[in-house]
Amino acid sequence: MNIQFECADKVNGQMTITIEPADYQPGVEKKLKDYRKKAQMPGFRPGMVPISLIKKQYGLAVKADEVNRLLGEKLYEYIKENKIQMLGEPLSKEQPENLRGDAPLTFVFDIAVAPEFKAELTTADSIDFYDITVDDKLIDDQVRMYASQSGEFVEAQEWSGNDTLKGDLRQLDAEGNTLEGGIETEGGQIMPSYIKGEDEKKKFDGAKPGDIITFNPKKAYPDSDAEVAGLLKIDRERVKDLDSDFSFQVTEIRHFEPAAVDEKLFERVFGEDVKTEAEFRQRIADSAKAQLAINSDFRFLQDVRQYLEKKIGQLTFPEALLKRMMINNNKDKGEEFVEKNFAGSIRELEWHLIKEQLVEAAQVKVNDDDLKAVAREAVRQQFAQYGMSNIPDDVIDNYADEQLKKKENIDSYVDRAIDAKLMQALKSMVTLKHKAVTLDEFNKLMRGEQ
Repeated sequence: MNIQFECADKVNGQMTITIEPADYQPGVEKKLKDYRKKAQMPGFRPGMVPISLIKKQYGLAVKADEVNRLLGEKLYEYIKENKIQMLGEPLSKEQPENLRGDAPLTFVFDIAVAPEFKAELTTADSIDFYDITVDDKLIDDQVRMYASQSGEFVEAQEWSGNDTLKGDLRQLDAEGNTLEGGIETEGGQIMPSYIKGEDEKKKFDGAKPGDIITFNPKKAYPDSDAEVAGLLKIDRERVKDLDSDFSFQVTEIRHFEPAAVDEKLFERVFGEDVKTEAEFRQRIADSAKAQLAINSDFRFLQDVRQYLEKKIGQLTFPEALLKRMMINNNKDKGEEFVEKNFAGSIRELEWHLIKEQLVEAAQVKVNDDDLKAVAREAVRQQFAQYGMSNIPDDVIDNYADEQLKKKENIDSYVDRAIDAKLMQALKSMVTLKHKAVTLDEFNKLMRGEQ
């Protein structure tokens, strides 16, 4: 077997592999003998079929399998031994028209090679690090959020704010009377604050139970037939030609009342050990610091990325070859999809290559304990979104174990574990320029407003 690799421009490689009969013949003979042991043909006892008949029936297919096995094995073996950083998979360029006969078989592959560069960071490199301060406004917002999550709907005697009105709707004719055979809906619900048509919205001001309000649903929701269909409980198709006024008799006003900020709320959020509002606010501050540290780290990694991309400069990629790969991997989407998404894919590929070097330099490795820690944090954050901050550790562990059993989650957890360890390593590699910001300032920064 002969393997030749050429890469004149350092990124567009070509590998030529020539396989001789002596390379594949031993494997073919062995497989044909195995076939013979199991083969059953009329007129022959099992295992006694002449090898000539076995070769005639299975020889070409067995040869193809053995040649393909050798190709894959030797190609990747060569790539590994010669430390070629291949991007994606090899693309076949030339191959024999058929496998019959005993002539040497030559295969040619296009190989996309990663550009050569060095991603290095030292204490001479200064990168911003945003420390998000836990101020009273942030704590007040969290208190309101917890109170809202534990709140409930109560009946009100007059509509205000974001209250929900419940009532019966009846379609009216041109004279304002109930249309015979028209649309009638019981128990319809309206939140006037979400009505788009201002003139229609004003009609609900000061509404009380028993009031009858005449309004036009299509004018109330001029850009959403789905809203009208949902309100009237009819098919969306019927809404297209609907232009009638409707009467709405208010039967109930539901007002959302946030929970009182008291010991009952403290216990619901953090458990029995929190008794006073001061303790409650302190626990919120402590929880916020941990979450905000994650946000700061995320931003820091983004800034490291931008810093290194600028420091390294523009890299040269085998674009034509990578586009062929994208087309092969997205045959159902076509060339237009590739052209639209190619630049973004290159940016992500560049960062992937940079991060690989950083991970290697920092000797980052993850183990089962790291994955468990990431899964636990993911579960804890999920519960926190619903205002549940006092979940027992054993419950968190059980949920985390279940998440780790799902194969589709593993790659994501591995990436997050690597990022977490890399983050800590990067902080010691560079000089951090600490900047204290409020959460509002940080969010504006993330939105690109500063």
